[in-house]
Amino acid sequence: MTKTGKDSKIIKKVITALVLLALSFGILWFVQRLFMPKYQKGVIEGSFTEEYYKEKVPHDVIFFGDCDAYESYSPIKMYEEYGISSYIRGSGEQYINQTYYLLKDVLRTETPKVVVLSVHNLQHASPHNESYNRMTLDGMRWSEDKVDAIKSSLTSKETFASYVFPILRYHDRWNQLTKTDFEHVFSKDITSHNGYYMRCDIMPKDKLPSMPLLLNYRFSDFSWYYLEQIRLLCEENGIELLLVRAPIEYSWYEQWDKNVEDYAAEHGLTYINFCDYADDIGIDMSVDTYDGGVHLNITGAEKLSVYFGQYLVDNYSLTDYRTVPEVAAEYEKDIEFYNFMRDDQYREIEQYGELKSYGANAIEK
Repeated sequence: MTKTGKDSKIIKKVITALVLLALSFGILWFVQRLFMPKYQKGVIEGSFTEEYYKEKVPHDVIFFGDCDAYESYSPIKMYEEYGISSYIRGSGEQYINQTYYLLKDVLRTETPKVVVLSVHNLQHASPHNESYNRMTLDGMRWSEDKVDAIKSSLTSKETFASYVFPILRYHDRWNQLTKTDFEHVFSKDITSHNGYYMRCDIMPKDKLPSMPLLLNYRFSDFSWYYLEQIRLLCEENGIELLLVRAPIEYSWYEQWDKNVEDYAAEHGLTYINFCDYADDIGIDMSVDTYDGGVHLNITGAEKLSVYFGQYLVDNYSLTDYRTVPEVAAEYEKDIEFYNFMRDDQYREIEQYGELKSYGANAIEK
């Protein structure tokens, strides 16, 4: 055999090996995408983190936090009323360390004028729930910030490798796959409205369970450390940091308020506890909550958004993006989607007496 013939065989073997390797990686990628939760129905909060990357407009205001953030403020309503461009980078039980790394992630592409931080997640001494970790971290784009966020969030039963290769975590979902899993292997629908989780149903506030007494009401060193890192990061980037708490009385202690008030006073920050302004906002927990007073529904969120939006335009130099044609055009699409989902939810409530396609109990096909 000539040297040329041998070289040709070697080249063919190399090409075959590369093709098989690429095919193997392609199959692995497909199976991994198929088995990962899609968060398109029912518990949709796991979609929120990655939806931010589809945004095409700048944001003057970005919210961070857990359900206290993403169920309490409507960026679309604030845009309609004041021209504020905002986004909620919230997620289920978002831990304060994750907030810090999500803020760093935001700063890779834009610098907001105001960061609104819901202090509700300061109560967690450390990340302790893998499901919530996944809902926040799986959707982050890969970067040094995602690596650090994962490392600082791992619970005792988790591994870093399972975030790099989620198939290690979700391989046993093969018998739980639904039509939705197959429909959204390659792409997902938007489930939120600039990060806002819409609920239009009503369940009036009832007597909430009493909170147990604690031996110590001071936040953990973990919480204080990352709150300080968030403050310093905002300071370094010329961002105003605003601390807030939604007008929800459940799952909070007055002593925790004192912690936040003292920290804000020490560092010259503003802290707004909207529970103190519930009457001014017009919050009525007989109609403005969908789960008995634990979270706001759309009417409550829109009332709070109108009130808070006025505060934002009065106290910060924000752009009225209704006057910026290319931004206004994108928001017109957002408003159309917002109105469609609102009307569709009200239609289901009128037809069935409850939501069928929305909420944690939505029917999954």
